[in-house]
Amino acid sequence: MDASNPFKNKTVIITGGSAGVGAAAARRFASAGANLVLVARNKKNLEVIAEELRPQTRVMIVAMDVCDPDACMNLFKKAEYEFELIHYLINNAGFHARGPVLRQTPEDLARMIDVNIKAPILLSRAAIPYLEKAGGGAIVNVASLAGRLPLANAATYSASKFALRAFTFGLGEELAGTGIKLAAVSPGPIDTGFIMDNIDIVADITFSQPLSTADEVAVEIMKLAVNDKRERSMPPASGLLTHVNYLFPGVARLLRPLMERRGRAVKRQLKEQMRAKADND
Repeated sequence: MDASNPFKNKTVIITGGSAGVGAAAARRFASAGANLVLVARNKKNLEVIAEELRPQTRVMIVAMDVCDPDACMNLFKKAEYEFELIHYLINNAGFHARGPVLRQTPEDLARMIDVNIKAPILLSRAAIPYLEKAGGGAIVNVASLAGRLPLANAATYSASKFALRAFTFGLGEELAGTGIKLAAVSPGPIDTGFIMDNIDIVADITFSQPLSTADEVAVEIMKLAVNDKRERSMPPASGLLTHVNYLFPGVARLLRPLMERRGRAVKRQLKEQMRAKADND
């Protein structure tokens, strides 16, 4: 391995790879010379990012449902046929149906569990033999600050991200000494369509924490793939805040009204900026 560039000529599978954090990670890995396998449901969106990156590196696209066990197994067979060895898996695909549990459909509740935790488990299970064959590698799971502190009106989403972190750390212990590293990045709100396209229904408290960019999250994903850390919260101060509030729920209840007021103010500013940009466009 080239210590100065551990990703050169390595193969990276990225789910949710057609937009947002997944696309940002694809651009970062491409610039480092990695081979890419980009996964998403929409083939047309995958083709757009693949066309952008193919001048830099080899790109394979796979349009599939990450919740399908057979598709997950076949993904790795296809990737191995194309690139021979697989070194990194980035479980980035996510789904969030926002609002109180009683206002959500049973289908949306199940979909959050399927995409956010069932799929990473299936994909990680499928990946392990291939990473072993490559002599080691890493699985990086994209979790959330909502997986560090339970949120009202995001109960199922929080539960799925708590579970994803638990799976990450537990599997990491199982694979200790194998050369396969497990890690999770836990961002707060990210300036992508995942949040910004639905800003009116996103809980005010979400915006009480600083927005990260998709590229900032992508940088942390790359770091976690090769460093000795098992989790990175973004921003770090927000991670510390969630930890304190988790340990002391009374503090969280006291702080919640203040954080909601702050979030409402930030949300209002963001909406004004979005309207101004739309008017200028």
